[in-house]
Amino acid sequence: MSETELLLYLPTAILALIIAWNLIKTKRRTLNLPPGNTGWPFLGETIGYLKPHSATSTGEFMEQHISRFGKIYKSNLFGERTIISADAGLNRYILQNEGKLFECSYPRSIGGILGKWSMLVLVGDMHRDMRMISLNFMSNPRLRTHLLPEVERHTLLVLRSWKENSTFSAQDEAKKFTFNLMAKHIMSMDPGKPETEQLKREYITFMKGVVSAPLNFPGTAYRKALQSRTTILKVIERKMEERIRQMNDDDCERLEDDLLGWVLKNSNFSTEQILDLILSLLFAGHETSSVAIALAIYFLQGCPRAVEQLREEHREISRAKQQSGEFGLNWDDYKQMEFTQCVINETLRLGNVVRFVHRKALKDVRYKGYDIPRGWKVLPVFDAVHLDPSVYGQPQHFNPWRWLQITGDRGNATSSSYSNLTTTNNFMAFGGGPRLCTGSELAKLEMAVFIHHLVLNFHWELAEPDHALAFPFVDFPKGLPIKVHHLHHHHNLIQEEVLYS
Repeated sequence: MSETELLLYLPTAILALIIAWNLIKTKRRTLNLPPGNTGWPFLGETIGYLKPHSATSTGEFMEQHISRFGKIYKSNLFGERTIISADAGLNRYILQNEGKLFECSYPRSIGGILGKWSMLVLVGDMHRDMRMISLNFMSNPRLRTHLLPEVERHTLLVLRSWKENSTFSAQDEAKKFTFNLMAKHIMSMDPGKPETEQLKREYITFMKGVVSAPLNFPGTAYRKALQSRTTILKVIERKMEERIRQMNDDDCERLEDDLLGWVLKNSNFSTEQILDLILSLLFAGHETSSVAIALAIYFLQGCPRAVEQLREEHREISRAKQQSGEFGLNWDDYKQMEFTQCVINETLRLGNVVRFVHRKALKDVRYKGYDIPRGWKVLPVFDAVHLDPSVYGQPQHFNPWRWLQITGDRGNATSSSYSNLTTTNNFMAFGGGPRLCTGSELAKLEMAVFIHHLVLNFHWELAEPDHALAFPFVDFPKGLPIKVHHLHHHHNLIQEEVLYS
């Protein structure tokens, strides 16, 4: 094209650009975005959103924004334009439309520390394949026959170390229980062994980095966590090599005893994919369950009536086992723990271990008259629904009886049937939709078995005031110090020693 022709086309090109720009502006003007603020450049409102607050509240940021803008509002969080949802219906809609209208989209720093093949950050076919492997390993039959005895054994290992009138961190004890269980469950690592203890130390450093600012400089928690990640992956890789040698020796039946062997036998994942999968499941299985158990200990010490009802439920199970001469809990015993399940639900509702998840709109979405533009981040906030007085009456009150089929006085309900109340549809402690937590049933089993032996054998009280904080992971600043006393009229732990010594 000659210079003359270029000059002739230039005005047409400019006109076309002006028309296109005006069309884009017109489209933007027609979008009905939710109200809200964008905050500071780049930082947006992230600092305010992540400000530590009581785990049994939504925090000042959410309260002020909901009061000012409503349950659906826009902001700028984690460096991106974001729609925040405290609306139960929209949260369910987001979770149910995973992969269609919305997609998992965590900040890059999370993928950097958990790994690009972590189930938390993966989307699409690869996530589906890893999820199926995990679900098959934690299937209902396996929970009954293999995992239940392991959960009880590790519970008793921890509780037998509790001395009369001793004071200790309940949070640390819960973490010890879940870490040892997951290390055994995932890689057949025995508690107390030097290799297990080294892994635990590295894992503590790793976790501090996950919840820290993603500053990759010498001396920062994030940098230390990346170094610990490397050490942890070496341990996992060493265990992988052991399993592969077992496969070569035709010892395939034993391979399925732990998750690592199960993945090697039942998948074609690469070494890097397996390492990230194992690390992410160790993270998910340990951290959330330990916090949930600590929260249950905390809430129950403030609700003696719930403890008494739990004791009666578990004494009944224990009496039946003594009469039959059986030791060790079985699946039928677990299914009888109906009020215990109410306590678990209420603990997760009020404590909100997982407070929100990260999603991204794959298409332009309209909901209740608001537009959610394609490419925008979306944060369904679960604690805002769990603590919404229009969804749960007296939401700040620990009330396990709300989960029962209620007739008459809710506080005195004794029926053991689950309610069909709409509140159960808004319970999102384990997420929902295609990304519903794969370990949800195992987590509830862990809590139920731990509660069973706790209430039968101990009375406990806070040794000093402490309360759960969210920032955004839930944690007890003082570690939840408790003082315990043995219930001498019961000998459940001694009886179980026959089975588990």
